[in-house]
Parts: sequence; structure tokens; C-alpha cells
Amino acid sequence: MTKKKILLVDDETQLVELIKMRLTREDYDVLTAYDGEEALQKARHGNPDLIILDIMLPKMDGYMICSLLKRDRRFYKIPVILFTARSQEEDIKLGKKVGADAYITKPYEAQVLLDKISELLGKG
Repeated sequence: MTKKKILLVDDETQLVELIKMRLTREDYDVLTAYDGEEALQKARHGNPDLIILDIMLPKMDGYMICSLLKRDRRFYKIPVILFTARSQEEDIKLGKKVGADAYITKPYEAQVLLDKISELLGKG
């Protein structure tokens, strides 16, 4: 069985490396991106099975990326987890409006993130 591929997008390098190590240990292939434009390009060409996406990114925010992918018939089925420090009710509502499949706030518990990934990939 092939490994599931996850695109991890955040502008905090240390956080990306930490999560990438954890996901790799869980037997996922991990692509990384550090700004919105790079994220959109890797989402469209890297064939991820799931995207973990920060909202506050340079060049293009996570809401816009999620919205663009969810409106495109080639990519709308890719599950998107918005992964952010923004925890206001309006932020969560906007996340749902742009099509996010889940919303996890930072600081986060690793097991909560892993459980949500498993659920969205049909492993849970």
C-alpha cells in the first residue's frame, strides 16, 4: 500500500519540521510549503491526499488557498485542515465557508491532529 501524501503549509519553519518528523514517523509522505503561492503550486502539482494549512501566510492566506482548491473540480476532494492560532468564531465560520474539512487551533495536541488526519483519510 502506498503512503498517503500530506502537504504541510506553515511559515513557522520549526513548527513545520516538528510536525513533519511526527507525520513521517506515522508513515506519511510529507511535502512542505512556507507561503501561500508555494502551497497552491504544490497542492496543484504534488498530488497530496490531504493538506494541513495555516491561515496567516505570506503572499496568499490559507482561506484563499482553500477556496481556490475547493472551487476547482480537480482538487475539491482533497481534505483540508485549517491549522491556525486564529480561534475566533468568525475565523472558524469563514473556514467552513471556504470549504475546510476541519479546523484545528494552535497550540495543538499532536494526537488530536493525528486523529483528524486518520479520520479524513478514511483510516479512523
